Amino acid sequence: MKTTDKDIQSILIKRVIVIVGLFAVFGLASCQQEGPAEKMGEKIDRSVENVEHKLEQITEQVGKEINEARKTITNESEESNQYLDDSVITVNVQTAIVNDPLLEVSDIKVTTVNGTVQLSGMVDSQELIDRAAEVAYAQKDVKSVENNLIVKVVLPE
Repeated sequence: MKTTDKDIQSILIKRVIVIVGLFAVFGLASCQQEGPAEKMGEKIDRSVENVEHKLEQITEQVGKEINEARKTITNESEESNQYLDDSVITVNVQTAIVNDPLLEVSDIKVTTVNGTVQLSGMVDSQELIDRAAEVAYAQKDVKSVENNLIVKVVLPE
């Protein structure tokens, strides 16, 4: 019997079909059976999910802490700026009082809190109390003046 190209081709096709079929059967059989590799893959997947969840929690917590730190820094910065502003106002009022011919010899203490100037001490007359309030209120950034100055009382000898 003479073997032709068609016969060889037919035999090869049959063998390829058998081989492909065997691969398919073994492939399906291995998919149905859960082996160590599949179990390990599932464990890895669960671990990855746990890590992702933990990272989300940590990221959220860090974000909250950053926002709190930002608020604290902003508040402290605003307080520092207010303190500096109050210090400048105090110096300006003190300078104006010393430079005023009526008040230059007076013993007037000046403090400033949130733009409110507080005057305290003793002066010789009501006129000086009024003048000190005018001078203080005329300074830049003064919001209000609390005048706690009092007239010195001279006791007869």
